[in-house]
Amino acid sequence: MNSSSFTFVSIKNFIRMNIEEITAQITDMVIEYAPKFALAIITLVVGMWVIKRLMKFIEPQINKATKDETLGTFLGSILGTLLKVMLLLSVASMFGIDTTSFIAIFGAVMVGIGMALYGSIGHVASGVMLMIFKPFKIGDLVVIGGGQTTGTVDAINAFNTVLATLDNKRVIIANGNVTANDITNISGQGIVGVELTYGIAYNADIDKAKKIIQSVGDECPYVLSNPAQGVVVANLGDSSVDLATRPFCKSELYWDTLFYMQENVKKQFDAKGINIPFPNLEVHMMNKN
Repeated sequence: MNSSSFTFVSIKNFIRMNIEEITAQITDMVIEYAPKFALAIITLVVGMWVIKRLMKFIEPQINKATKDETLGTFLGSILGTLLKVMLLLSVASMFGIDTTSFIAIFGAVMVGIGMALYGSIGHVASGVMLMIFKPFKIGDLVVIGGGQTTGTVDAINAFNTVLATLDNKRVIIANGNVTANDITNISGQGIVGVELTYGIAYNADIDKAKKIIQSVGDECPYVLSNPAQGVVVANLGDSSVDLATRPFCKSELYWDTLFYMQENVKKQFDAKGINIPFPNLEVHMMNKN
């Protein structure tokens, strides 16, 4: 065997030995880590399921203890997040990761993330303010931002507030934007006055129109007898006499009352000959001859 053949055989044997060593190492790693990996996945899946079921049990208990559904949902959101972080730390420890060092690294990372997400941290602080000052609670009908968004409060989470609009849309508003804007709580007092204005023609019978509006309010099943409804002349406009009324109803029946009054007053005006005016313009022609 010449030297070149010997060298080729040596290289071939070296490669075969290294492949066998690498294969053996991979096999050892699979044998060592496969059970840990499988156990970690099972722990993660089962843990997430347990946390979900646990929160469904805990949130009603918090609501019962605090007698505040809004606070219970908010605290439940934070508690759920903490439990998930603890679960992830437990899963990491199954791979032999030093959780003490991991927590220190995690804390440093969170500080960096906190600085990068300064605005998001502000939303959490705004959520805490909403919990403390309670401008509204779950189930209240509110207007956020001077009429920009109207809906029923569905949830107050750590970072955002969720509203359900009348057309069944889900509106998610960052807590910082909620506290930074005007908040009108329509449901806040339990009962609410429905502000309504009806314009009638100048040649229409004012007393007759007032009686029609009053009678529709008396017949409305949602309007309360106390405070009593009244009808007044609110404004003498360019083309109409504006009659204003404010029937009171329970907060949750605000829209039912509004729609009932609008529809039935119009029907009664038509039936009783009360005209609703529209803008008109008089043009005077001058003859220069």
